Amino acid sequence: MNQKTKVGIIGSGPSGLLLSQLLYVNGIESIVVEKRTRAHVEGRIRAGILEQGMVDLLEAAQVADRLRKEALIHGGIALQFEGNAHRIDMEKLTGGKVVTVYGQNELTKDLMDAHEERGQSPVYQALDVQISGIEVDRPTLTYTKNGEAFRVECDYVIGCDGYHGVSRSYIPSTILKTYQKIYPFGWLGVLADVPPVSDELIYNNHVDGFALASQRSKTRSRYYIQCDLDEDIKEWPDDRFWSELVHRFGEEVGSQIITGPSIEKSIAPLRSFVAEPMRYKSLFLAGDSAHIVPPAGAKGLNLAASDIKYLSDALIRRYKTGKVDLLESYSDKALSRVWKSIRFSWWFTSLTHRFPEHEKGDLGHKLQIAELDYIVNSKAASTSFAENYVGLPY
Repeated sequence: MNQKTKVGIIGSGPSGLLLSQLLYVNGIESIVVEKRTRAHVEGRIRAGILEQGMVDLLEAAQVADRLRKEALIHGGIALQFEGNAHRIDMEKLTGGKVVTVYGQNELTKDLMDAHEERGQSPVYQALDVQISGIEVDRPTLTYTKNGEAFRVECDYVIGCDGYHGVSRSYIPSTILKTYQKIYPFGWLGVLADVPPVSDELIYNNHVDGFALASQRSKTRSRYYIQCDLDEDIKEWPDDRFWSELVHRFGEEVGSQIITGPSIEKSIAPLRSFVAEPMRYKSLFLAGDSAHIVPPAGAKGLNLAASDIKYLSDALIRRYKTGKVDLLESYSDKALSRVWKSIRFSWWFTSLTHRFPEHEKGDLGHKLQIAELDYIVNSKAASTSFAENYVGLPY
């Protein structure tokens, strides 16, 4: 079956769905193809911290109604070290900027519902997706569904299909350059229907490893502890996890943690990754297909949002005025912000986690504590931290 559209989007995660919705609001046709089922994509438990820029994009895409009712607003976070928590007042330090807590799976559901309401749901279970025609700027997407072959002619193809997706492989190896850092530890995360220990996030540097107290709502908590990459999730029953979490947070915070049965538990490896360029002729990359950051600082989803901001602006300008200048500058503009966020996430991870080469109380740990102490006691350092955390301007 043959089809035609303006923009072909591979991947129905938040970046692909948000781009499609923004284009729709501006009268531009698109199609989203996704190899998984809706239930699979919607059920992925991931990030939940949104910068104001992403919230603004959701407003522009007309999908922020539920977010406005249910999201939690954070004007600050706490940095804990040597057993004491110190609040960073981000709202005051940045002139009123805050972050919004709203689960990625909830955001994805809102975007999927919007597509369904307009009668243009993504093509789920689209298999063997391939791209052709990039070299002559006449791109075509092909895929199969239920044994039937489909062919979609587009003006542009957008790869929002993640690190393991097919899109990036279509940029010639002579042009594509990648950068990667693999961290020697992971995050063991637990989601539980228990009240959060704090109204705001607490990032904890402990000699036995990093810990994070987060939340998804007033009745649902998300906690993380640093763990070895080779840990077996089966060796971490709930009782062991809660015991270790309370231990790392200590008396001040740990004694206040309410425990309960986990509803999701997983181990995530940490890495930094960047692919350059993010555009090759009529193919554009966005989100995890082009870059990945470690989760400390919550930049992954928000970096995808800034990609979509630049890309949607460029496509809207192209179809409304015929000008392609923003499309031409997309990769450079997006990568400028990507590298700043990669830097912040790397720095914050290095500051809060225990590395294998560090012994308890050695020079490396002492330097971490010294820098954390500087951040919480210097207005200039606190302001720099807050500016990066709430999100650099687009």
